[in-house]
Amino acid sequence: MNSHVATRIEKFRENLDNASVDAGWIVRPENRRYLSGFKARDSQLDESSGSLLIGKDSLILVTDSRFSEEASHEAEGFQVEPYAGEFSKAFSKVVSRLGGRKIGFEKDYLTWGMHVRVSEALEKLDPPAKLAPLDGDVETLRRVKDVEELEAMKASARMIAVILDELVDWIQPGVTEREVAWHLAELANEAGAEGLSFPSIIASGPNSSLPHAVPSERRLGEGEPVVMDVGVLLDGYCSDMTRTVFIGEPADPFKTVYSVVRRAQQAALDVLRAGAVARDVDRAARKVIEEAGFGEYFGHGLGHGVGLAVHESPRLNPHDSTVLERGMVVTVEPGIYLPGKGGVRLEETVVVEEQGPRIITCCDRYYDW
Repeated sequence: MNSHVATRIEKFRENLDNASVDAGWIVRPENRRYLSGFKARDSQLDESSGSLLIGKDSLILVTDSRFSEEASHEAEGFQVEPYAGEFSKAFSKVVSRLGGRKIGFEKDYLTWGMHVRVSEALEKLDPPAKLAPLDGDVETLRRVKDVEELEAMKASARMIAVILDELVDWIQPGVTEREVAWHLAELANEAGAEGLSFPSIIASGPNSSLPHAVPSERRLGEGEPVVMDVGVLLDGYCSDMTRTVFIGEPADPFKTVYSVVRRAQQAALDVLRAGAVARDVDRAARKVIEEAGFGEYFGHGLGHGVGLAVHESPRLNPHDSTVLERGMVVTVEPGIYLPGKGGVRLEETVVVEEQGPRIITCCDRYYDW
């Protein structure tokens, strides 16, 4: 078993002791991969590729025949239990063999329907077993990346930086937002990405005032902002970065807006380091935007963790009191969005270090206004 995975399992088992449960039931794909190396991804929330059952002395992966061969190769150290028919019945039989009576489950991910079915099956055991909620134990472990994870994330970040740089050179007036998104997907495929880490946001003109705009048939025009929020998936790890560019000279008031967003981003980077509180980093950027008179147009948090999922803990927002630790990976992405006119967002992904942030999305494409 990979030494990094073994360390994660050891830490997870310590959490199980603290939660007073006999085993942990893991169904979230990112957590499943983190603790086992099993790479399968769920196509939808109610169709799982498999579950982990981690006890004090047992490592079991319950999956159906579609994934049993991959599981045997990828989940080193795990006993693979293929099943047919109703999952809840098969799962309860495994629990019965283990002798567990209290099984921790991922309360923020398990569907209610599956919870009911498994609970009913466990109650029929002799003696009966029950489910008990785990409070984001694996997500907490995933906050701080190990050396292996950081290398994967740096590679993913380098890839999207090169792709975005090429994409900016390619765009011109008249191409549609959707064409830009398609071209980015082509570049990612050619570069060897496993896929996109999220649906690309390509938003021009008035559409750029929508933080999560969907690429449309709108054609790019000169002088207007074009927000490009993009990322790729490489070796299971996500990248995430945003640049706002202009074709030609920016129209009013976007040169001013851009400068404010850039200063806000730098203010956050100046205070972001191990030991800083997440909400204080958000506050540093938000203060710049508020003092420039645009406070009401920055409605989202400053950033979020990135890793096996594109949105992870911690969150850089006004409410998160997490103390940042060395090895965390977060985005710094202030924005200003003027309804009906357009918006500007700039985003870097950084590794938290003792003396400050280390930017890993190294694509220049900034304006010095």
